[in-house]
Amino acid sequence: MLQVDTQGQQDLNYPDNGNSRSFLKVPLGRDITRLKQDMLEKMPRWEGREEQKKMMEPVARVGEARENVTVKPAPELEGIKKTTVKIVLRMQENNEKRTVRPAPGMEEAKEKMTVKPLPSMEGAKEKATVKLSSGVKGAQQNTSNDQTMPKEPPASVETVRPVPQAAAVKEKKQLRAADFKSEPRWDFEDQYLLDNSSLPWTCSESVKAKAAKSDWLRGLFLPNIMLFTDKRYFSDSEWDCLEHFAPPYGFMELNYSLVKEVMSLLPPNPHQQLLLANSTSSKPTCISCAVVGNGGILNNSGMGQEIDSHHCVFRVSGAVIKGYEKDVGTKTSFSGFTAYFLVSSLQILGHRGFSNIPQGKHVRYIHFLEGARDYEWLKALLLKKNIRKGFLNHYGQRPRERFEEGFTMDRYLVVHPDFLRYMKNRFLKSKTLEKPYWRLYRPTTGAFLLLTALHLCDQVSAYGYITEGHEKYSDHYYDRDWKRLVFYTNHDFNLEKEVWEKLHDENIMKLYQRS
Repeated sequence: MLQVDTQGQQDLNYPDNGNSRSFLKVPLGRDITRLKQDMLEKMPRWEGREEQKKMMEPVARVGEARENVTVKPAPELEGIKKTTVKIVLRMQENNEKRTVRPAPGMEEAKEKMTVKPLPSMEGAKEKATVKLSSGVKGAQQNTSNDQTMPKEPPASVETVRPVPQAAAVKEKKQLRAADFKSEPRWDFEDQYLLDNSSLPWTCSESVKAKAAKSDWLRGLFLPNIMLFTDKRYFSDSEWDCLEHFAPPYGFMELNYSLVKEVMSLLPPNPHQQLLLANSTSSKPTCISCAVVGNGGILNNSGMGQEIDSHHCVFRVSGAVIKGYEKDVGTKTSFSGFTAYFLVSSLQILGHRGFSNIPQGKHVRYIHFLEGARDYEWLKALLLKKNIRKGFLNHYGQRPRERFEEGFTMDRYLVVHPDFLRYMKNRFLKSKTLEKPYWRLYRPTTGAFLLLTALHLCDQVSAYGYITEGHEKYSDHYYDRDWKRLVFYTNHDFNLEKEVWEKLHDENIMKLYQRS
């Protein structure tokens, strides 16, 4: 039986906790078709973009490179005619390196939308292509050697994206999640923006070194993928590409003007690999990180001292510390959240000790933009204004007041949609995405945070994450009364458990487990 909980939801982005439990409930007997209709009614509609008129002007061509790309709708989309859209590739002078790889299971995927590959530009660098076998388990891949990257990031970076011509724009049908009976798939689905300012890794036992030796992980793991976004990484061509993917993996149905304004306000990050950039040691050092979820397995674990012994500690929002120091430690280096997760945690757990966002000059914040309300909330934070009335009551209406007085945006990290899509495609690709209610699914915030740490740190230990035997423990470590962990459709806990155990068995990370 499909069970989901829409409490407090205004669109299809769902709260969870560090072990990332969120509950979406539907009355018994309610069929999937009605569920899909109800949920889609709550999804934010594409409101158009105010600057579309500008796109009507002729687009500058690059040489004579032009190609017709035929977009073939999925066979189940009856009544939708095939459309030919002319596009022009825009190549920036820096010729940024990107990777194009078919997503796992792409060959076997049925009822997916496909798009013909984009033509190569004359003089452009070749894109590395590696075919991945389906599924997470047992995959063996090869990967191309990284090219030498400049030491400093460019002042402005624009990706190689298709740019529709003016005539095509007028006829363009805006993509909506309701048009697809399963997650749409594109030939550029597994193409991601790469970081061209990667710093050299000095730890011989780092996650990246171990991944390169793993038959399973070698072809999945991209050590230099772009992690965080800022104003340098948004353009019309970037919008045209990412609007093919539903949030949090892209901009489908989002308001163009809102996204553009938010992106234009984000200050650039000097280095994506910020832990390496901030290292003061002249000797090779392995940066160790603890990632702490909110799972009940931590109750009476006595892991607090071990957690605090790491160089950095990552926590998901809603991490109650007071009264549980012996089990979860006291140190916080990174706090990861979505807007809903953060605001609802302040509202629900305030009386339990989580009454403020973790504060201190040493604390950084990692924001996973899961939908329209995240962009609204972030805009209010950046402009020091109040958000619209009705957003999660008064707890979410004044974002800046939730941070300490000396807060600055240089400690605020916004995760790039490409990175979220990469984590979903290569590590947490649930079979739910093949279902009519595919839009319900996304990995938990705790899963996103753990995979982010695996791309930032040399050595990673995970605590409070789902493991075998989870039935013996309460949902959260801070539960006063025992609560059973219930598996619902918006997350795939079984898949996450399998991935964490495989990473542990491959010695890529350490997963805290109790016999």
